[in-house]
Amino acid sequence: MPGEPRRCIMHLDLDAFFAAVEQRDKPSLRGRPVIVGGLGGRGVVATASYEAREFGARSAMPTIEARRRCPAGTAFLSGRFAAYRATSQVVMDLLRERSALVEQVSVDEAYVDLTPPGGPLGWDSAGLEEWCHELLREIADATGGLTASVGLAPTKMMAKLASEMDKPAGVTLVRPGDELEVLHALSVRAIPGIGPATAGRLHGFGVDTVADLARMSEPDLVSIFGSAHGAALHRLARAEDDRPVVVEREAKSISVEETFESDVADRGALEAELSRMSRGLAGRLEGSGVFARTITVKARQHDFTTQTRSGTLPFATGDAGIILREGRRLLRSVDVSSGLRLLGLGVAGLTAHAQEELSLETAYPVLEPVELPDAAGAVGEGEEPVVVEIEEGDGAEAPRAVAGRMLPGWRTGQDVRHEEHGPGWVWGSGRGVVTVRFEGPSTGPGPVRSFADGDPALHPADPPDWRDRGR
Repeated sequence: MPGEPRRCIMHLDLDAFFAAVEQRDKPSLRGRPVIVGGLGGRGVVATASYEAREFGARSAMPTIEARRRCPAGTAFLSGRFAAYRATSQVVMDLLRERSALVEQVSVDEAYVDLTPPGGPLGWDSAGLEEWCHELLREIADATGGLTASVGLAPTKMMAKLASEMDKPAGVTLVRPGDELEVLHALSVRAIPGIGPATAGRLHGFGVDTVADLARMSEPDLVSIFGSAHGAALHRLARAEDDRPVVVEREAKSISVEETFESDVADRGALEAELSRMSRGLAGRLEGSGVFARTITVKARQHDFTTQTRSGTLPFATGDAGIILREGRRLLRSVDVSSGLRLLGLGVAGLTAHAQEELSLETAYPVLEPVELPDAAGAVGEGEEPVVVEIEEGDGAEAPRAVAGRMLPGWRTGQDVRHEEHGPGWVWGSGRGVVTVRFEGPSTGPGPVRSFADGDPALHPADPPDWRDRGR
């Protein structure tokens, strides 16, 4: 509205977050290349440390490619998501101390509206850049040395772009009136929603920079990309983004996926996966206090062809048995004889109220869940993590959380405790032996010892607390 101050929005992004937490908690890895992600043949890099990025490793790269690029001595670790969540909570609490409007979009990033009166300062405030540097110093102190980068701008899109311009530990301000000068110099890939395919199509029209895109008319963009996408590209190329910082983000759907180490054609094995997924989804629904009406199965064939099957119930449910039953019914319409590379299960149509199933219980009796063997550990060597996606209602970037699947065995990077030697982490395992390095956030690099993998004195442990100076 006229007379209102221009919004001052900060985007904060923790630098190489997963890898940075691992280096903080494992002194022997500090200064070394570290890769966190899936460790199997189809694993994908979740985070590469800056040391690993020097060799070309990056997020979303197949782990096997990262192994080819990185030198001997690079640490390849599966995730410790409890440790990441604990550190993230400390950072988000610091942000909420500074503004009533904090929108956490993932475990390692958030938008903060700094505009008064809800926020502490605006564009006319003295010392705005120094305030940001002080915040980064407080984050480093509170998290045991982790760094973050921030961008300030009048819009969410520009704030996010600004936070990526001076990594790591950078502060970038794009002041009101400077948006187009900054934005138009960038590649079109900087615009949200423009991936490689869209960028390729634009290149065919001689469009490579955002300035090139801004010169295209809205009717031309709509004719190429459709009304919604074309209009959005036209608007964003002019830095027009009125999305507010939203404290509560309404989830539209929740899903889990599993990429298999080798293609699976056994329908019984696939239904066992659905059983595990349905229990996980039911737990997430319960934790969020919501129920779902729509069930979706996603199946990716050996040739990467992807099929989805969805069904909507006449009632909302949070029951794992019902989710499993519907998932099995939907999977029956998919030909799995050639083997599936990926299987996913999702729920949507979320509501705060559940309804009774009534007569459907007779037509489709609830099946008992398939029990899996007892587990000791999380994502194992050669296994993919389960990716949990929550789609957001406002069209902003969807937060992604990665939850470890409980599987037998020890996983590289896992926190453990030995009754004689104390706390440490799994250096490696195999052939009936597990090797542990005994160290923690407040120690120097520790000694390495090997044990039989069934050693009764060796136990899984919670992540170390970096604030415990005695650890």
